[in-house]
Amino acid sequence: MRNFVLIALLLGIFACTKKPAYEVNVKLSGAEGKAFLTQRIKGEWIKLDSAELKSGECQFKGEVKNPEVYNLELSNGKEKLMFFIENSSIAIQGSVDSLSKATVSGSATHAEFEALQNKIDELDAQGMKLYKQSKEAGKDGANNQSDSLMVLAENIFNNIDAMQKDYIKANPASFVSPYLLGRVYYDMEADVLESYLNGFDAKLDSVPTVVTLTERVAKLKTVAIGQIAPDFTMNDAEGNPVKLSDIYSKNEYTLVDFWASWCGPCRRENPNVVAAFNNYKAKGFGVFGVSLDNDKDKWLKAIADDQLTWPHVSDLKGWKNEAAAMYAVSSIPANLLLDKTGKIIDRNLREAKLQEKMAELLK
Repeated sequence: MRNFVLIALLLGIFACTKKPAYEVNVKLSGAEGKAFLTQRIKGEWIKLDSAELKSGECQFKGEVKNPEVYNLELSNGKEKLMFFIENSSIAIQGSVDSLSKATVSGSATHAEFEALQNKIDELDAQGMKLYKQSKEAGKDGANNQSDSLMVLAENIFNNIDAMQKDYIKANPASFVSPYLLGRVYYDMEADVLESYLNGFDAKLDSVPTVVTLTERVAKLKTVAIGQIAPDFTMNDAEGNPVKLSDIYSKNEYTLVDFWASWCGPCRRENPNVVAAFNNYKAKGFGVFGVSLDNDKDKWLKAIADDQLTWPHVSDLKGWKNEAAAMYAVSSIPANLLLDKTGKIIDRNLREAKLQEKMAELLK
């Protein structure tokens, strides 16, 4: 009899135990149609759940293993609201006209993120103000003032990066840290990125960003300095296939330059590449342009406008460019310097560094 009573009590306890779950209550003035919970997975926006809005309100229910980054989107809006979801009661309040500024409460992880993001936003506003002042000074012909203002703006933006990197190192068990690493990893070589990942608490191993960046480290190691550049073939503007190894085998050194017509920093860097090419092409320096364009006319116009007189290829797939994926290119401009055998001897040489490197190699 006692055993029966004990079993009954245990069953009652298990029946009353509530499974961890989240409940997201959305209240947005002016919102109608549908609301979606989305996530960016391997470069694609995936809709995970949807709900009908009634008088601007709806609710989502579900569960997550760990806090994750979700986005709230509306069928009648263009903005997204990024927030950390976790198994708790979360409230989102705001307006359809400013979804990205809606308030999020009830998620401890989001509150942790927001405390840091507010500081970042303050710095970013200061940096953007200086950037705009620099542009205006340049228009008025005050070039010295423009340059000094731009340096101040760049220092602030660099401080924002440093702030996030410091936070990651100081908070290795925080679910906010992988998200921040996903914002600052772009120019990290394999060893640097791996050191950040190795510093994380083991509980973060299954976080999607950690999984993706771990895969990136493995790919970066295959295109690290000292490795032989993976060969690929891609069409030029006339549709003729061009093989990378056919290019670098003809030069003493070849710069594989990933760029695009729509990329402002790329276009600003192009004069530096042109200068290096013109100065050292007679000594065996070549450039091989790989474009992440998807508009052929704009690609060809940029080549002509910037006087890029070297071989160019593109599969016109934009960020899905197959060569860029092979080389783990996640931001442009990006480049690799190869020797005659295809060995990678340097990476991401920009501005004066490219000229200095060629002067060292081709004396």
